[in-house]
Amino acid sequence: MESVFEYLTQIASPLDLHKFSDKELLQVAAEVRRAILQNVSKTGGHLSSNLGTVELTVAMYAAYRMPPDKIIWDTGHQAYPHKLLTNRLDRFDTLRKHKGLSGFLKREEHELDHFGAGHAGTAISAALGFAVARDALKTSERVAAVTGDAAIASGMSWEALNHGGELGTDMTVVLNDNRMSIAPNVGALTNYLAKLRSRPMLQDLAQRAKSVVQKMPEPIGRMAAGLRHGITHYLAPEETGTIFEEMGWEYIGPVDGHELLSLLEIFRNVRELHGPTFVHAITVKGKGYESAEEDARKWHGVAPFNLEASELAKAGGPVTYTQAFGMAALEAAQKDDRIVAITAAMPDGTGLTKFAAELPNRYYDVGIAEQHGVTFAAGLAAAGLKPFCAIYSTFLQRAFDQVLHDVAIQKLPVRFFLDRAGLVGDDGPTHHGAFDLSYLLPIPNLVILAPRDTTELAEMTRWMAGYNDLPSVVRYPRGASDDRLPELRAPIEFGKAERLVLSNKSRLDVGFVAVGSMVAAAYVAAQSLEKEGIACEVLNARFVKPIDEPAVIDLSDRCKLLVTVEENVLAGGFGSAIRQLLQDRKTPIINLGIPDRFIEHGPQPVLRKDLNLHPEGIQATVHRALAPQSLM
Repeated sequence: MESVFEYLTQIASPLDLHKFSDKELLQVAAEVRRAILQNVSKTGGHLSSNLGTVELTVAMYAAYRMPPDKIIWDTGHQAYPHKLLTNRLDRFDTLRKHKGLSGFLKREEHELDHFGAGHAGTAISAALGFAVARDALKTSERVAAVTGDAAIASGMSWEALNHGGELGTDMTVVLNDNRMSIAPNVGALTNYLAKLRSRPMLQDLAQRAKSVVQKMPEPIGRMAAGLRHGITHYLAPEETGTIFEEMGWEYIGPVDGHELLSLLEIFRNVRELHGPTFVHAITVKGKGYESAEEDARKWHGVAPFNLEASELAKAGGPVTYTQAFGMAALEAAQKDDRIVAITAAMPDGTGLTKFAAELPNRYYDVGIAEQHGVTFAAGLAAAGLKPFCAIYSTFLQRAFDQVLHDVAIQKLPVRFFLDRAGLVGDDGPTHHGAFDLSYLLPIPNLVILAPRDTTELAEMTRWMAGYNDLPSVVRYPRGASDDRLPELRAPIEFGKAERLVLSNKSRLDVGFVAVGSMVAAAYVAAQSLEKEGIACEVLNARFVKPIDEPAVIDLSDRCKLLVTVEENVLAGGFGSAIRQLLQDRKTPIINLGIPDRFIEHGPQPVLRKDLNLHPEGIQATVHRALAPQSLM
């Protein structure tokens, strides 16, 4: 039976939290946690990260005044409590559903979604922008950013901390330190934060020293300003908040991120402080749901599940592209000891978990640091290793310059494996890998591939392991492949496409040139058209760069209409390259792909249908194009 939300239903705005007593706010927090569990168990979504920010969010929103105050969230998958405290309870059951609430923050969704983001490491920079704009416009609202212990390890976060400390403006950064992001955090900064967590008594000593110093009369106070630093540095120079304080931030913490009453006092005081302030809050991912607390990684991003039994859906079904790559990469590495694997905090999402377990000395998780990861891979390649750099398509956007400057110019044979290319589904526009062909195609010295199915991805992975002339990229979608393609297949050859013949006619009505996930859709559409007497042939491009020019030109010369199909934006994509190749020929060309707009979240089949990137849509497009008046 669904719970009744006595307090949440009274909250139309975070300002309504101010009418509750501190004791009642404890009940608000309990209802927020209950609402997350009840709804995410039905819709799926990010569970454990949001259970960990319940008290933190309630305390901040009860201490700040929103509006006009502004709180900027990093990534957004820790901000479900924010949605529930901003009057979205009645729509929370549409979370991540097509045309429902986004799983992240969106400026279009609510006026208090001040800054949207699906990639990590943006909040501090954006909040600093809001704070500087406030100063320029001479308004008085308070500004805070909430980041995570993985996001703060990204280079952009440190650039922002450095700039904010230099500017000295009034703003607060809250570090939600739950010891783990999607995967266990890595690196020296993680170890540093662990030291801070382990010595809260020193922070208490520093705060007491500060209190004494502040009560001293001038100029003694100024002379003793370094006293609190001296005490803690003398006792434990590496265990205090030095790194933040030396950058110009007032460090407060570590504090218990679930002790609501203490948090209320802290944030009410912090709101009144001047200058850059850094609050270090320790939280537990999955807090309040025992299964998620015990295995936060497993319960980070979930499909709908049985709430009472704490049971996730059983894994099964056909092999996914991610799994196919992971198995092929491990197989290749077992045969070639120069192969190493790199991921940017996504070992599960990129299929490298088993690789990491079996070959730990040849596996590198660089954290949320795609730029570093790419140049690190370039260095490995320059030194003679074979780096397999596995990064989501949408996240490689962050390292465009490194791909161009550090890899391609130097012709270093880094192997890039771009998971989640095309339409990813429920995570929406920040996660759709819709741009990789457009931003990679213009770069010289890159070889770009796209498999028609998981079997072909495994073959391409093996081929790339042996190809050492230039950097190479293979992009592939989320999920499993379509099983409606013929099993007979030609071997992978550099720059060669694969012909999928449906007609024995020398002259064709329609020739399809399809890329990756769209080969199956084009093939099924062609089969239906053949039954109508429309002669078709499908060319599986395989190599997006270099294009198999002889095969494409031959197909163009033999058909009345050429149709390209890709799950990438049309602007600057594969179809554009084909059109440029055939610009001096007379065959009409239709380019099918993702239009010039950001695509919202929703199931992959629904989104493909909306964009006519499914067999029926392709078939209908051909019918319209072959109408007598269209080809006149």
